[in-house]
Amino acid sequence: MLQKILRKLATLNSIVFLLIFVAFGAIVYGYVAYRLFDEVDDSLRAKAEDFLIVNGQLAIVKPDTVLFDPRIFILLRDANGMLLSLYPSKMDESGNVKELAAQIDNSRPETKRIHGHIYRVFSQPYRHPDAVLLQGSETFAVHDIIAIGIVDSEAALLKSLLIVISVALIIGVLIIILAGFYLARRALVPIRDIWNKQQQFVADASHELRTPLTIIKSNAELVLRHPDNSIQEESIRITNIIRESVRMNKLISTLLTLARADANEAQLNLITINLNQAVRAVVEQFQPLAELKGLVLAVDIEGQIVLSADKEWLHQLLVIILDNAIKYTPAGQIVIRCRQLSANAQIQIIDSGHGILPEHLPYIFDRFFRVDKARSRDEGGIGLGLAIAEWIVEKHDGKITVESTIGKGTCFTIIFPINN
Repeated sequence: MLQKILRKLATLNSIVFLLIFVAFGAIVYGYVAYRLFDEVDDSLRAKAEDFLIVNGQLAIVKPDTVLFDPRIFILLRDANGMLLSLYPSKMDESGNVKELAAQIDNSRPETKRIHGHIYRVFSQPYRHPDAVLLQGSETFAVHDIIAIGIVDSEAALLKSLLIVISVALIIGVLIIILAGFYLARRALVPIRDIWNKQQQFVADASHELRTPLTIIKSNAELVLRHPDNSIQEESIRITNIIRESVRMNKLISTLLTLARADANEAQLNLITINLNQAVRAVVEQFQPLAELKGLVLAVDIEGQIVLSADKEWLHQLLVIILDNAIKYTPAGQIVIRCRQLSANAQIQIIDSGHGILPEHLPYIFDRFFRVDKARSRDEGGIGLGLAIAEWIVEKHDGKITVESTIGKGTCFTIIFPINN
C-alpha cells in the first residue's frame, strides 16, 4: 500500500515540477521573443511614421532621424499595388523584399519567411494620400508605406534559446523524476511512522482484547460443564468473568477516548477552576489506597492557583498520573506539588518508586507501551493512560515532561497556561 502511495506521490510531484519547468521555460522564451521583436517592430513603425513627401521629394521629419537603416527596407506602394523601392541601387537584390511586400495586407507587424530568410513586415497607410513622389519625369502616388526588417539573427537567437530550453527540459525530466521520488519518500516518512504505529496499535489492542475474551470464554465453558453446581461453587469462575469484563470495558472506553481525540471530536469545556481544590479532591480519592500500600501521600501547594481548564479532563489527568505513581511505588512517599510560575501553573507528582530506565523514557507516552508488561497487566494497566494524559495536556496548550532515576523515583512535571 505504501509503495502504491509512493508511486502516486512521486508521479504527482514530477508532474507538478514538470509543469512549473515548462511554464517557466515558456515564459522565458515568450519574454525574450517579445523583447526582440518588440524592438524591431518599434523601429519599423518609427521608419514608416517618419516618412514624408514634401514638394515631390523625400523629407526627414526629425533632424536626428536616420532615414536609411541597413536592416530595414522601406517600400512604397500605390493604390494599384505597384511597388517603389527607396534603394534603386539594390533593386536586383530586393526581389525577396518585393515578394514579401506583395503578401502584406494588414497594418500589424508579422513574421514572414521567404527563401530561407525571416523578415518582420509592417504596413501603414500614408497620412497624405494626395502627395506624389517625383521619379524623374514620372510621378508615384503613395498609398501605403511598407517597412521590412530582416530578423535572421533574432530568429537564430530564439532557435538557440529553444534548443537550450529543450535540452534543459530533457535533463530536467530526469532530475524532476529523481526529485519527485526523493520528496515522495520524505513525505512518506511521517506517514510510514503513523502507519507502523497504527499497525502496532491494532495488534496491541487485539492482544489486549483477546486476553480477557479468552478468560471469559474459558471460564464460561467451565461453568457450562457443571450445570448442577451452585453459584457459590462456581463463584471463582464467575468472579473471573466479571473481573475480565470490567477490564475489557475499561479498555474499550479508553480506546474510544483515544479515537475521539484522534478525530478531534473530544472538545474541552473550559471553566475557571481552583487548582488547589481539584488536586486535593484527587488526593482524597487515592488516600485510602496509599495507606493500604503503606505510602505517604503529601500535598505541597503554594498559594491559591486559579486557571481555565476542563474540569473532567483535568481530574482524569491527575488520576492517571497519581494512579501510576501509586502502582510503581512499593514504599516511601508521593508528593503532589503545585505552584504558579509567571503566567503558568506547574504541577509535579514526585514518587520514590523504582524509576524508569533512560532508554524507556522516550516511549512512555506511546500507546500500549509498558515498562514491565507482565506486572502492568496483573495490576490492570493497559499502557494507554499516559497517552491520554499527554493528549489532555496538549489539548490545554500545556506541556508534560518526565524525569526519572533508577532506584530513586520519577517526577512528572505538567505546565498549564493559567489563561488558556
